[in-house]
Amino acid sequence: MTINQWKLRQLDVNNAFLNGHLDETVFIEQPPGFEEPKQPTHVCKLNRALYGLKQAPRASFQRLSTFLIVLGFQNSRADPSLFIYNHHGVLIYLHVYADDIVVTGNNEKFINMLTSRLHKEFKIKDLGLLNFFLGLEVTHTSSGLFLNQSKHAYDILSRAGLLDSKSVSTPLTSKDAFTTQGQPFHDPTLYRSLVGALQYLTITRLDLSYAVNQASQFLQQPTTTHFQLVKRIPRYVKGTLSQGLTFDRPPNTVLLGFSDADWARCLDTRRSTYGYCIYLGGNLVSWSAKKQPTVSHSSCESEYRAMANTAAEIIWLTNLLSELHALPQTRSTLLCDNKSALFLSQNPISHKRAKHINIDYHFVHELVTSGQLDTKFISTDQQVADIFTKSLPQPLFDKFRSMLRVGPPPSLH
Repeated sequence: MTINQWKLRQLDVNNAFLNGHLDETVFIEQPPGFEEPKQPTHVCKLNRALYGLKQAPRASFQRLSTFLIVLGFQNSRADPSLFIYNHHGVLIYLHVYADDIVVTGNNEKFINMLTSRLHKEFKIKDLGLLNFFLGLEVTHTSSGLFLNQSKHAYDILSRAGLLDSKSVSTPLTSKDAFTTQGQPFHDPTLYRSLVGALQYLTITRLDLSYAVNQASQFLQQPTTTHFQLVKRIPRYVKGTLSQGLTFDRPPNTVLLGFSDADWARCLDTRRSTYGYCIYLGGNLVSWSAKKQPTVSHSSCESEYRAMANTAAEIIWLTNLLSELHALPQTRSTLLCDNKSALFLSQNPISHKRAKHINIDYHFVHELVTSGQLDTKFISTDQQVADIFTKSLPQPLFDKFRSMLRVGPPPSLH
């Protein structure tokens, strides 16, 4: 969207789950106040969906998708909730989430016609320019978009009782570590509620990703130590309440991925933590911070597995961009700061010495050989994905946060 400077329109479907036609036979009891006195034991057969019915979301989406396909849209294979119209020079993207629809494209007249057709079929409400979507606040700038969740962040501070607390400069200190040791926390529900709210905040505040990922691993049996560490995260949020993610019109459309892993980071299981971030023309489009499912024998192995996960995400993005008719002409590049892992991805001979690595991960080498992916070395001080693998000192944390394009609104720059 920012590449072509298209406008984002938001539509709302009135009573969305009541629009679906049921393919299954479903009976309900007679509603209170509408009983048939002569036949009190009879039940009602549903022809259309109702709120609370488990089939309702699927039935509603099925009817909407069928209608869009009749209009000439194609359902994306990479993202089932995305529909694409590409005929006679008209290119339209339409994304559906429950009763919310976002549409953009290169032909405003066609979008107006589409909105009118949808309104006749589903009672659509045109909300105009996109400004608030699923808790995300959207600010339109002269060069692109700014996304933030300041209202949600404020609600977290209020829920945690930290509105008057002193702010801190980082989500975790470089010495903080989540372990299984400690006294059980007296209110696990409060811990889970707070961490869950923070998880949703990471949609635009990816600088919280590592800290929230660590806290999420102890939802079952949190300790008092865990809760004290988690309380630091909202205190960091308080000092950066207005910050969010910036998208500008890029100078190119190159896919560039950063991959990193911290070997044996978990003190209890010795599993590694890995992270990646992927840019499209300088705008961040995908990122992740996770703990690897198995123990790695070496830092090379953990880095190589991280590269494989990043490569899989790049391939998915490539397929999505191909469907959007926006595929970059140049091949994607994956940057890693481990020379051994890079050598493993480029040299098939070394695979004989790495048979213990699951064969599924060797597809990275196949991507490099086929020319679909280019792997290069990057120094650790420029490895922005490092922010997803460990807690960093403030200067380095601030540097990588800026590289992720997380910061205050454009008007405050």
